[in-house]
Amino acid sequence: MSEEAPDEKPAAATGEEEEEEDEEDLEKLQKEIERMEAEAARITKETEELEKKKEAKLAATGGTSGGDKKTDGETPSRDGHSIYVGQVDYSATPEELLNHFEACGTVERVTIVCDKYTGKPKGFAYLEFQTEAAVENALKLEGSEFKGRTLKVTPKRVNVAGFNQQQAYEQGGR
Repeated sequence: MSEEAPDEKPAAATGEEEEEEDEEDLEKLQKEIERMEAEAARITKETEELEKKKEAKLAATGGTSGGDKKTDGETPSRDGHSIYVGQVDYSATPEELLNHFEACGTVERVTIVCDKYTGKPKGFAYLEFQTEAAVENALKLEGSEFKGRTLKVTPKRVNVAGFNQQQAYEQGGR
């Protein structure tokens, strides 16, 4: 029994040291957690500030966010706010088209389609409006004169994937 007694005292001393070490480790972990939570809160705050700045900048420019990717389900509504404008003069600028259609409503975007090799305009454009009512007003400008040419204004057509293959199949083609 005398041999077991000396073993118990060092074991008890070792247990107390382990508890102290565990408490120190726990305190260190809690401090690290507090530091990480403070950093996460700082990052969240900075992110919110950046998003507010981005929204304010977009509102000032009237653009849309590049990060707002639309899914296929949302594309038709976006296209529902767009028109095709044909017979556009080759020297026309987006600003001139914007001025021609601004009475219809707020124009979000003007796209003059250009040849990818030469960079020269193809003679047609797309305009995107904020509301469908503006699109209806713009369609009333069908046949209006712009830079000496009669414009063709129609709702933007949406390509349906596989549309031509389905027609060919129904007609007995390949």
